[in-house]
Amino acid sequence: MAAPLTVTSEPALRDGAAAGTAPDAGPDRLAELVAAHDVRFVLAMFVDLAGKPCAKLVPARSADELQDEGVGFAGFAAGPLGQTPSDPDMIVRPDLRSFTPLPMVREGMAVVQCDPYLRGELWPFAPRVILAAVAEQQRARRRELFVGAEAEYFLVERLADGSIRPADSLDRADQPCYDAHGLTRMYDHLTSVADAMNGLGWGNYASDHEDANGQFEQNFTYDRAMVTADRIVTLRYLVRSLAERRGLTATFMPKPFADRTGSGMHFHLSLWDGASPLFPRADGEAPDPHGLGLSDLAYAYVGGLLDHAPGLSAVITPTVNSYKRTGARSTASGATWAPRRATYGGNDRSQLVRVPDAHRVELRAIDGSANPYLAAAAVLAAGADGVDRALDPGAPQPPGGVPDGAPDLPRTLLDACDAFLADPVVRGALDAADPSAGVSAYYADVKREEFYRWHAAVSAWEIDRYLSAF
Repeated sequence: MAAPLTVTSEPALRDGAAAGTAPDAGPDRLAELVAAHDVRFVLAMFVDLAGKPCAKLVPARSADELQDEGVGFAGFAAGPLGQTPSDPDMIVRPDLRSFTPLPMVREGMAVVQCDPYLRGELWPFAPRVILAAVAEQQRARRRELFVGAEAEYFLVERLADGSIRPADSLDRADQPCYDAHGLTRMYDHLTSVADAMNGLGWGNYASDHEDANGQFEQNFTYDRAMVTADRIVTLRYLVRSLAERRGLTATFMPKPFADRTGSGMHFHLSLWDGASPLFPRADGEAPDPHGLGLSDLAYAYVGGLLDHAPGLSAVITPTVNSYKRTGARSTASGATWAPRRATYGGNDRSQLVRVPDAHRVELRAIDGSANPYLAAAAVLAAGADGVDRALDPGAPQPPGGVPDGAPDLPRTLLDACDAFLADPVVRGALDAADPSAGVSAYYADVKREEFYRWHAAVSAWEIDRYLSAF
């Protein structure tokens, strides 16, 4: 494996390290990176609004052309990107800071995340472009969002009848969370992913068996929102590729099993002003009104997340399947771990927003199907609106308490679309790159159509319930 990559490195923020240090610029030519890491082919990658990774495989000899001229895609063919079949090709150009060698997937291969252009202008429907626009708006207000993501996924195998089961046939306990034997049986896969993350300088610090059979989580150090979003996209590709080598399927689907816990992608969020963290309560600040050690700005940020929680749902829980997770009544383990109301509290995993310490807040509704660029853009805008309006989230929910007056989260993707369209702040995040382009309306149409297509399918539940009922 090549030496740990430094081109994308930004400050490691553990133990209070400075957040404002400028990232290492690294080489300014893709060809130099390719040569330095013995790369033969580069995946020029971007994602559509649904988060699907799209790419062309570019040989090393064409690295200069990729950087200077870009590479073309038929946008309509790629997926939901606001294009029609008659539109001209999108041209994508690489962001060298995202360059990531992936010899653990294929010897001599790397990936670089790209930004799409149309007629020479950045394309406002591209998720990476959207996040960059929102981040720049807030950077002008001296706010930089940092994100840590908990990437949960299942390892399954597909049976001849189309059904799935956990890849580990011995993983059958009702409460398998943190099970040492389950970790050991999947040791080869988990350590290959962990070694890959550490070889890339991402700082994997733990891997664990999660609450459902066949479910795992592998963590890496938090960073600026764009860096973390790029790494989530790359990690999904990496995890799936390494699983396929072993004949397994890795899925980030929120709820693959009706009776088991679903997969979240919890975001740990913090705002910084240069090297200064903005969430911990400062010396000399007025007494803490809610006792969690957060600054007034941080409480207002939480207030924004709670206030916009219904509208956020269409972005952070963006599939039909997402609402099987957030709406779950029970699971074999005895807990669903998915929030259903817009509440917050201290170190309490039953809340929508958990405050594990004074340096960060955890948004627990986000699931494995979320587009990380759109999710980061939306939660940055929602929280920042709370800061601008100095929202008070009220008293934190006591552990095990029953929420009083907290709004319910949407129960279906269709309900979430209605809430999204009624929320100008969350819509504004998706429209940030070009308010006149109609990105948010287009996104809602795509998601509504997804709901209607699912609704048009006849399920086994309907056959069982209605075939002989009348």
